[in-house]
Amino acid sequence: MAAKAARLEARLTSTERKQIEQAATLAGESVSSFVVLAALDRADILVREQASTVVPGAYFDQLVASLDEPGEAPGLARAAAAARRRGRIKPT
Repeated sequence: MAAKAARLEARLTSTERKQIEQAATLAGESVSSFVVLAALDRADILVREQASTVVPGAYFDQLVASLDEPGEAPGLARAAAAARRRGRIKPT
């Protein structure tokens, strides 16, 4: 386990502090441990939410079906050129 040397401070009201202390006691943890674990839980949730895109099932089915259908993409070259101009795509 890595040594814990970094610190994080937060400003809170006395009511918030009492609520956190009570919850930490109920969880059988130190206040520091309780706060760190709660923050990490929230961080995991937010990172996971941002790492994926959720779409309705019917939309997903339509998207997957469209991958199997050949078709033209008349605007694709124009979109790629615009992205290149904006520096989002590097020329090969």
